[in-house]
Amino acid sequence: MTDPRGEPLFVRVPTNPIIAPGDLPYPANAVFNPGAASVDGETVLLLRVEDRRGISSLYVARSEDGISNWRFDERPLLAPDPAHPEEVWGCEDPRLTWLPEHEEWAITYTAYSRRGPLVSLAMTRDFREVRRLGPVMPPEDKDAALLPIRFDGRWAMIHRPAPTRGGAHMWISFSPDLRHWGDHTMLIEARDGAWWDAGKIGLGPPPVLVPGGWLVMYHGAHMTASGPIYRVGLALLDREDPTVVLRRSDEWVLGPAASYERAGDVSGVVFPDGWIVDEERDRLMLYYGAADSVTALATARLTDVLRYVAAMPIRLHGRASDAGQVVGLAAEGRGR
Repeated sequence: MTDPRGEPLFVRVPTNPIIAPGDLPYPANAVFNPGAASVDGETVLLLRVEDRRGISSLYVARSEDGISNWRFDERPLLAPDPAHPEEVWGCEDPRLTWLPEHEEWAITYTAYSRRGPLVSLAMTRDFREVRRLGPVMPPEDKDAALLPIRFDGRWAMIHRPAPTRGGAHMWISFSPDLRHWGDHTMLIEARDGAWWDAGKIGLGPPPVLVPGGWLVMYHGAHMTASGPIYRVGLALLDREDPTVVLRRSDEWVLGPAASYERAGDVSGVVFPDGWIVDEERDRLMLYYGAADSVTALATARLTDVLRYVAAMPIRLHGRASDAGQVVGLAAEGRGR
């Protein structure tokens, strides 16, 4: 929850929630769990907007500073379509990954079908027009995002299938063409017992490349007598082989504490799906859904996050030489 100096790693902006249903130019019950991108000098959020039927669609919002003066598209970019029965009950929880090879943004999102949630994929260049590629993981599966480059000629996607028994863990799968997926491998396992990430975990924003590897944020849903509490922690994957987990935080770095996170349609939830890294300003902007009701923002200094990652426990199946490199790279030219 704090950096090695004891300071909070992520700080909520004082204007939270930055987007609430009353801010939208159309009726809505909730606006939450946005994907985030930086496009032509603007921040673009792809918002999950739940209407008063309970059905979600994905709408675009734009802002020059990523905090205020949001401009909202009046029509959804992705909405349930009769031609796509896998989306009959909604389009939810998008993650946005820029693919340099395609010069397009990949949108992984949860399509809510009559047989449960599944992972669907769509592509866009400008968040004004979109091209669906369709389902890529069958139900039940969600919390998915692509990594932005190929590994040995294959694309990689992290996702969270739901088992018929036992805990819900994070997996990684590979594809030569973004359509056919295989080589499924468990990536991060939910812990047991009293841990904050016991029983069920899932990916947050898409992984981002930092010195030493791929930075991953994930949520843990800890069950209590009054329901689950959703908090988030960090992990680090090997740069060349993302199936190798180098480090994983023992503590959560952000959990529900503010009133808008503790009360809402689903109380006790922080659920980030998007972040924007600004190396020049040494800033990481984390966009998240709060209590499944509103959209909020927390920020961190990138150097503080890297310092925190370098101090996280080394995974037993990670390579010690790689973990040592993480420490060196995180400190080299970045600490202050």
